[in-house]
Parts: sequence; structure tokens; C-alpha cells
Amino acid sequence: MNRAKTVFALLPIVFGFFITGFVDVVGISSSYVQRDFNLSDTMANFLPFAVFIWFFIFSIPTGMLMNRVGRKTTVQISNGITLVAMMIPFVYYSYASCLLAFGLLGIANTMLQVAQNPLLANVVSGKQLTGALTTGQFIKAISSFSGPFIAAFAASYFGSWQTMFPLFAGITLISSIWLQVSPIPREQQNQQPSTFPEVWGLLSNKTVLLLFLGILFIVGLDVGINITTPKLLMERCQLPLQEAGYGVSVYFACRTIGTFIGAFLLARYSASGLLKISTLVAVSALALLFSASDKMTIFLLVGIVGFAGANVFPILFSMALGTLPDKANEISGLMVTGVAGGALIPLVMGVITDHWGSQLGAVAVIMCCSVYLLACAFLLKPRTTT
Repeated sequence: MNRAKTVFALLPIVFGFFITGFVDVVGISSSYVQRDFNLSDTMANFLPFAVFIWFFIFSIPTGMLMNRVGRKTTVQISNGITLVAMMIPFVYYSYASCLLAFGLLGIANTMLQVAQNPLLANVVSGKQLTGALTTGQFIKAISSFSGPFIAAFAASYFGSWQTMFPLFAGITLISSIWLQVSPIPREQQNQQPSTFPEVWGLLSNKTVLLLFLGILFIVGLDVGINITTPKLLMERCQLPLQEAGYGVSVYFACRTIGTFIGAFLLARYSASGLLKISTLVAVSALALLFSASDKMTIFLLVGIVGFAGANVFPILFSMALGTLPDKANEISGLMVTGVAGGALIPLVMGVITDHWGSQLGAVAVIMCCSVYLLACAFLLKPRTTT
């Protein structure tokens, strides 16, 4: 494939990462739903649970399906489910309909994330693949950053925050059409797909296990900050919800900048070294967040966490794909299973926060995630991280 054709094939795949960012709107959405239906933290945090639990259930089956129907077809199936999910809260708004919509979004996003990363390997490889993964995370970060602003605009201009969902549906449709007409080479289909025991058996590899848990905790940290920041600002600074929601945008703006800078840093420096520095900075910022009570200080610390953690997911994921390259589909499914951390960690946060009566409990859980990531960065051997 010549350079021009490669770029033409790569662009719609990378744009598809914008769709993966839709799951992050569950953070600000849970705050609006909690307010609208007067829910406890535990009940509100069932929304991210409804999204991310499907990563645990569907990731490995999606990897197996992908061996049969191909990566591009799997992405297109996910786009169809996303279209349906995005219209449900707009057509009928209730706590139950939101759970259904975000549950379908979780299923669709599971399939998308499992297929999207290895689909890049149909077009590029080696260092180009790592760069493409980082670029994809940059596009995803832009999507995540835009969510709270779109919700606030919809709430103030249209009088209903859920009017943002038809826009997301339209973007999904554009992405699907663009991907369909693109000249992406089709991979060879595996005539003997791996079984569930074989995929889970990959965790017997210590490096794969460390990386799997790393994915679980970085996603838990990411979703945790996403849903906690507005509540923390309302609790400590007495801000109204719409203003507190901008704290999420600060987080994602800094994460977007971090992924952009990371694409250049990863081309020049060791991924393992960048991982160590990133996790050390994140732990330090979260430690200060325990006692922060000023709005600008909280914004600053949340932004630092977003910037520092921006490249952790793509680094861990590319390490995993590089550990067992002949099992790329299976590794992708297994790693995306770890995204279920976005369901489990917020649920733990909600229970502890309701028990303590303070968002301090949520910050403590997020801190535990970051400490594991720091340990993981130093436990991984250099030869597996370059």
C-alpha cells in the first residue's frame, strides 16, 4: 500500500477513536441524572457501572467474533449499536432509560475498543502503530473534553442536557460511512479461534497480568476522576453543577494536551521511562488533592492528573500487543476486559463515599489505583516496555 493510500485508510480508523470518547460523557451525565432524580452516590454510580461492566463480559467474545468476521465488520456493528443507544435518552428520559442507553453504549464501546486498536495494525505496524495508538487516544481525549461543554450548552440553550445525544448519533453515522468507503486491507481470518480458557490463560504470563491490572486501574482512575471532580467542587467550593462540570473539561483538556505531547515524547524517549515519570507525578498530585479546598487548586491538581495519566493507557496497551504479537486479537480482547475497571472502581467509590459522607472516600480509592500504576511502572522489565 502506497503512502497516500495508507493515510486515506488510516484517517477513518483514527477518527473512530472520537466515538470511543463517548463513554466518558457518563461522568457529567451521572451528575445530571443524580440531580434530576435525586439519587445517592451509589445509585448514580450505577450509570458508569452500566457502561463499563460490559467490557468485562463482552471483550473476549468480541475478540473471538473478530477472528471470524474481521475487525472492520466488528467496528461497524458497534457503530450501529451506538446509534441506537444515543437516541434512547433523547426520546424518553428516565433513570431506567439512561441505564439502558449507557448499557448499550458500553456494549458498543467494548466492541469498538477491542476491534479499533488491532484494526490499526491492518494499515501500520511497529513504531507507526504505537504512534497511531497515541494519536487515537488524542482524538478520544478531544471527544471526552468536549462532552461537558456540549452538555452545558444543551442544558442552557435547549433547556435539556440530553439533547446532546442526537449530535453524538450524527457523528457516529459519519464515522461509519467514512470507514465503509475506505480501502482498509482485510486481515487473514483465523480458522481456529482461541477459546475462553486459552485467552484467560494468557494471564499466566506475568507481564500480561501486570499490564491487564494496569489497564483496569488506569481506566478506574480515569472514570473515577471524571465522576468525582464535579462532586468534589460542589462539596468543597459550593459550585453549581454546570460550573462544577467544567472541572471535568479541565481534566480532559489537560489529558488532550498530554496525549499530543506524548506522541512526540514516545518517538524520542523510552516508553517505560515516560510511564514511571507519569505515574509518579499523578500520585503526587492526587496526594495534594486530599486537602485541596480552593477551586483553582482543585482545577490545577485535576489537570495535572489528566496530563500525567494521558499516555498510560496507550503505553500499557501497546506493551501488551508487543508481548505476544501472534495473539494480537486475543490480547486486545483481554486488555479491553480490563476497561471494566471503569465499572468496578466507581461502584467501590460510591459505596465508600456514602459510608464516609464525603468525596474524600472517592479520592482515596482513586489514590489506590494510582499507587498500583506507579508500582507497575517499576515492576515491568525494560525489555518488555520498549
